Amino acid sequence: MITRPSTRIPLAALAVALLAAAAQAQVSSKKALNLEGARKVIAAAEAEAKRLNAPGGVVAVVDDGGNLVALERLDGTFTAGANISVGKAKTAVMFKRPTKFFEDVIRNGRTAMVALPDFTPLQGGVPIEFEGQIVGGVGVSGAASAQQDEELALAGAAAFKTAGDKASDKNTSAVSFFESSTVRAAFDKGAVLVGDDAGHNYMIHASRCEKAGMAEVHTLDTDIIYVLDGEADFVTGGRVVEGREVAPNEVRGSAIEGGDARTLKRGDVITVAGGTPHWFREVRGPFLYYVVKVR
Repeated sequence: MITRPSTRIPLAALAVALLAAAAQAQVSSKKALNLEGARKVIAAAEAEAKRLNAPGGVVAVVDDGGNLVALERLDGTFTAGANISVGKAKTAVMFKRPTKFFEDVIRNGRTAMVALPDFTPLQGGVPIEFEGQIVGGVGVSGAASAQQDEELALAGAAAFKTAGDKASDKNTSAVSFFESSTVRAAFDKGAVLVGDDAGHNYMIHASRCEKAGMAEVHTLDTDIIYVLDGEADFVTGGRVVEGREVAPNEVRGSAIEGGDARTLKRGDVITVAGGTPHWFREVRGPFLYYVVKVR
């Protein structure tokens, strides 16, 4: 008589397996923002602050529970900026909306919202998203204006999304996709869509200009500009007036002497090689344009 080993599972083991499977089915997986991710957010916000020549600022990053993960205070920022930036970041993540939304709601008459606990309805807080989930929030306080606070926060959040997508899925790292709503929001304030800190040798910026800017020279980067809307007088070449280095390989000045002036309008494309002075001398805006920086 040939006997075969039993394949029956003991009832106790079967019960444990079924309970484990049921428990697993009731728990959803979620992404978590760690310290490395928070530091990338801060680095991108600081890079944008240097690009905009911001006078200061505090950048705070919280996780999806509103707990502080990292904070950086730029030189020259008022001391209260730390608490305010944390409050903005917590409000953005807890309510899953940019804090400007609440500032506008209160300005339009719904003042009762100020009674909410742990609520900082001041522009400059933005949720951080990863693969459709909100994993944290970034808040900025102490830059040149409330609008600039939000510009730095948007730059930080966008850089984390790009860097996180690349790190989490190597099969899709060659593709960066931005929905139209995200692009429109970027152009509302001007923000980085793809940052060079994500491992690329290029950066894509959704730029918005409403007045004359500073003269600029990027020693290493070549700018490729595509105009979406508006009109501006753009000067290239010549000499930068009162030029000074505001960051490595980045020079700013008040104007340009000499150079070639041309009017840029919708549909125009212009490239500016690294080391070439350039300046938006006059803007009839809002002037919206993509900048691709290639190194």
